[in-house]
Amino acid sequence: MVIGILTLTIPSSWNHHHRRHCLRPTPPLIKCESGGVPLTKQAHRFFSSLTSTAAVDDPATANRLIKKFVASSPKSIALNALSHLLSPRNSHPHLSAIAFPLYTKISEASWYNWNPKLVADLVPLLDIQGKHDESQALISQVVSKLKFKERDLVQFYCNLIESCSKHESKQGFNDAYGYLSELVNNSSSMYVKKQGFKSMVSSLCEMGQPNEAENVVEDMIKNGVKPSLFELRFIEGFGVDTISSNMILSSYGAYNALPKMVPWLQKMKALEIPFSIRTYNCVLNSCPMIMSFVRGSGGFPVSVSELVNVLDEDEALLVKELVESSSVLDEAMEWDDLELKLDLHGMHSGSAYLIMLQWIKEMKSRFRVEECVVPAQIIVVCGTGKHSSVRGESPVKTLIKAMMVQMKSPMRIDRKNIGCFIAKGQVVRNWLIQSLD
Repeated sequence: MVIGILTLTIPSSWNHHHRRHCLRPTPPLIKCESGGVPLTKQAHRFFSSLTSTAAVDDPATANRLIKKFVASSPKSIALNALSHLLSPRNSHPHLSAIAFPLYTKISEASWYNWNPKLVADLVPLLDIQGKHDESQALISQVVSKLKFKERDLVQFYCNLIESCSKHESKQGFNDAYGYLSELVNNSSSMYVKKQGFKSMVSSLCEMGQPNEAENVVEDMIKNGVKPSLFELRFIEGFGVDTISSNMILSSYGAYNALPKMVPWLQKMKALEIPFSIRTYNCVLNSCPMIMSFVRGSGGFPVSVSELVNVLDEDEALLVKELVESSSVLDEAMEWDDLELKLDLHGMHSGSAYLIMLQWIKEMKSRFRVEECVVPAQIIVVCGTGKHSSVRGESPVKTLIKAMMVQMKSPMRIDRKNIGCFIAKGQVVRNWLIQSLD
């Protein structure tokens, strides 16, 4: 069935004037086995001439060939050669030393439009070659030009850190991370923060530093930037582990997607991925009812079962998933004949609260067994607030003190270490068995 025919009439004057331009063939490309930027034939001949004349080891010859190539080549071919040398998958690594002189000569061409992305790609090569003065000079030039264009500057730093990570330039990466982190922290622009944080997370993962990437995800949330679910892409590259799972949980929490956290925790269990303190922090910081308990001045549930009964369905399911695993409690607790110690360092208030409830339940269970040897003393380590937002004021210590008072616990602040609660083991046992049945 014929639906219709569209006829275009091209004026003869247009056809005469533009035919040769439109039919100009695209420069043929040579595919690179390494998967890098495909080369034009002209660029390939240029590289071959450099290699055959040993120009790489002769700066004068190299500069002469570079000058001739740039002068005789169209813009697209000259930039194609440079882009190939700047690619992490450059199939001519022995020629990488000429990238800087080639860039310098191209930047002098009348047709060249200044491009900070090329600078970002060039800097890690210079750092790898030990040309730190040259790389810093290029960075300073870009910063000088973009200092009043914050969005363009953050894009440059994002390109720079990503390029350094792909080239595995450690010094370049550390420098770029410092520049980007400073800009993000000092900027009031949500766009700048979002772009910067995203590049920092992806580049840290590229450099094999997932722990540091997890820290950045937490900083994103503290700065009011909701992580997108781009963290899921990291899992494809790094596999599902505790760190990547915590990133996902943080992302769900930022979007108040509590129902999605439950299956993720279940997936971790099914894959035998252990929970960590940060798993607790990520989950419980996202639970508004639990946070209202630990931040409020009123009473709060003093057992796991009582807590589950007063929570809404979503939070109750999350608590059940967490307490079914003892990995975090086991890591935080040391139990021998002389001492039972619970260390709450690294835990946010919600995590410390739930771990305390789990700990009390575990002690009651053990102390009911006649064969259980009661430790000489029992200690809860809270810290003194050195790492708190307000130095010297530990929200965890304040919470644990309130819990001790409400439960009428015999544990008191240690006179020798004000960051700890302490009591005789037998006294605590008697209190648990008699008072909390």
